[in-house]
Amino acid sequence: EVQLVESGGGLVQAGGSVRLSCAASGFKFDDHAIAWFRQAPGKEREGVLCISSNDDGSQYSSDSVKGRFAISRDNAKNTVYLQMNSLKPEDTAVYYCAAARGSLYDYWGQGTQVTVSS
Repeated sequence: EVQLVESGGGLVQAGGSVRLSCAASGFKFDDHAIAWFRQAPGKEREGVLCISSNDDGSQYSSDSVKGRFAISRDNAKNTVYLQMNSLKPEDTAVYYCAAARGSLYDYWGQGTQVTVSS
């Protein structure tokens, strides 16, 4: 069974930090790029960051997180991380990870809520 399980969300004060984890199982993890998306209430889902399958590069999908968020992966643990620093209330959203082999995201997690209080 394919699974992507996000964890690490919660309530944090503005200016604080959170690290999200995305644990994968049931597919060949190191063949897939992994991305983080988020969806705030009343807004469309947006891409945040993506990391290549062999960790040779990452790409920001959202200018609003540049310099504050970073993505990394540990292929030995089948896990991707999203380090979020200097959090702002507008970062409040459900954060999802997704796996892609090629241009389509094949697998999605169930999401984890991050709430940033002002």
